[in-house]
Amino acid sequence: MREILFVVGEASGDLHAGKVAEVLRATAPSLAMAGVGGGHMRGAGVEILEDVENLAVMGFAEVVRHIPKHYALLGRLRARIESGRVALVVLLDYPGFNLKVAEVAKKAGVPVLYYITPQVWAWGAGRLPKLARVVTKAASILPFEEGLLRRHGVDATFVGHPLLDRAQSLPAQAEARASLGLPSDGPILAVFPGSRRAELARHLQPFMQTAALLQARIPRLQVVVSVAPTVRISDADCPFPLVHGASFNVLRAATAGLLKSGTTTLEAAVAGLPHVIGYRTSAITYAIARRVVKIPHIGLVNVVAHREVSPEFVQDAFNPAHVAEALMPLLDVQSAVRARAEEGLREVRGMLGTPGASERVAAMIRDLVAARPA
Repeated sequence: MREILFVVGEASGDLHAGKVAEVLRATAPSLAMAGVGGGHMRGAGVEILEDVENLAVMGFAEVVRHIPKHYALLGRLRARIESGRVALVVLLDYPGFNLKVAEVAKKAGVPVLYYITPQVWAWGAGRLPKLARVVTKAASILPFEEGLLRRHGVDATFVGHPLLDRAQSLPAQAEARASLGLPSDGPILAVFPGSRRAELARHLQPFMQTAALLQARIPRLQVVVSVAPTVRISDADCPFPLVHGASFNVLRAATAGLLKSGTTTLEAAVAGLPHVIGYRTSAITYAIARRVVKIPHIGLVNVVAHREVSPEFVQDAFNPAHVAEALMPLLDVQSAVRARAEEGLREVRGMLGTPGASERVAAMIRDLVAARPA
C-alpha cells in the first residue's frame, strides 16, 4: 500500500497536518499515512518517523547548529520517497527544509502538495522559481498568496486559514472568564510571550514589566499569561497566573492583549481582541532580517490588512513604558482607539476565508492520489 508522506517542522504544522489526517482517515481510510510530526498527527493515525520536537528552531543564527540533524533526516526521507512506497508528499511550512524534500520528490517523480506555503511575500522571493519547479500543487492560507504564487507559475489555491476551523464556536466573554476562574467584570490583559525557549528568554521579562506598569496604573486590572501546555515558568519570572493551552478562551476572556508576533495575532483577530505586538530576536537574526524582509509589518494581522491594525514594537523599540502607553486605550472599552482596532480586526477576519481548510486540503490530496497510476 502506498502512503501519504507528511513533513512538518513545528507544533503548529503538526496541528494542521493532524486535522487533515483526521479528515483523510474518515474519507479515505485505505490511505496509509506517515511523516515527520507530533502528537496531533500521531493521534490521527499517522506513523511518526521523527518527532517534530527534535526539529523546531527559529531565527537565522539558531538554524546553523541543527544542520547535521536536518541532513540526516533528509537522507532518511529520500530513501523512503525513492523506495516507491510514497504516493504523495504533503509539506507544511518549514521552507528551508521542506523545499529540499520537494526537490527529492520531484526527482523521484512523486507529486508534492505544499500546504501553508513559504512566506515569499516577506522574504525569500528567490524561492518562487524553485516552488514553481518542484511543487505540484500549493494550498495557500492567506488571501493574497494565491495570486502572487500563480503569477510566478505555482498552481496555487487559497483554501482559507485553518485557525477558522478551531474558532467556529468561540465562547462569549462571560463564559470564557468563568472557564478560567477570572472575574466577570473589570479589565483583563492577556499576555502571550511565546512558547519556544528563545522567545521566552527574550520576551518574558519585558512583557512582565509592561504588565506590571499597567497594573500600577489600572488597579483593577487582572493579568493572565497564556503559554503552550509544555511550557513551565517559575513564579519568580512570572508573577501572574499561567494558563496552559486554551488560547482562544484567554483571547475571548481578555479586554486587550500583549502578543508576540506570529499566528497568535490572527487568532486575536478571529477572537476580536484588540492587541499590541511585541517581538525581540537575537542581534544577528535581526540584522539579517532587516536586510532581507521586504514588507513594512511583521505582525500577520497587519500583513493581511496591508496596514497597521495593531501597533508593533520590534527589537529595541520594545520599551515597556511605550508599550504600556499603547495598551492603555485598548483596555478602555469606551475609547475611540479601541473601536478603530475592533473594526480593523473584523476586516481581517473577513479576509481569512471561511472554515473548512482541512477538508479542502484533504480533497486536494485525494484528487492528486487518484490522478496517479496505481
